[in-house]
Amino acid sequence: MMPQARVTTPFTFEAASALKAGDYVLISGTVYTARDAAHKRMSEALARGEQLPVDFSDQIVYYVGPCPAKPGQVIGSAGPTTSGRMDAYTPLMLEQGMRGMIGKGYRSPEVIAAMQAKGAVYFAATGGAAALIASTVKSYEVVAYPDLGAEAIAKLTVENFPAIVVIDSCGNNFYEMGQKKFCKLDRNYYTF
Repeated sequence: MMPQARVTTPFTFEAASALKAGDYVLISGTVYTARDAAHKRMSEALARGEQLPVDFSDQIVYYVGPCPAKPGQVIGSAGPTTSGRMDAYTPLMLEQGMRGMIGKGYRSPEVIAAMQAKGAVYFAATGGAAALIASTVKSYEVVAYPDLGAEAIAKLTVENFPAIVVIDSCGNNFYEMGQKKFCKLDRNYYTF
């Protein structure tokens, strides 16, 4: 499948607005990693009035806990984790300027509403393609919370990271759009 768009970070409001649900994209530039443990810690830091260890303005966060790298590798397998685990923290992260998220699975109505309000995009990475995804990572550097191990916040430099726009900045949801096609099938065709 040929990409419909190439995304380069920083990921601006204008760039996010140009993408539509269902677009296949290749992402290049800086992407930050963070999973639920890091999101919880950032949420707690903000509640105490502290600054975050990373400026997430116009950035993309990949929900991943990569495997350790083997000798000669930049990073080990790096497949997406279930995005719903971050839903409780996502509106707050969007308030910090985060513009894009990469993961897998559905997002809550509250997250989708917050995305629309902030002009953010949710990308899906293909589960089961962790080795392919890892091959797009050119550098990996832990930048915060090293005690969290694989769940630490890391700065990745990626080149042609493959993803699909699942929810665009207008709230259009590719998962729902795909299901509607099948709901139109003639149910009588399948009766026995």
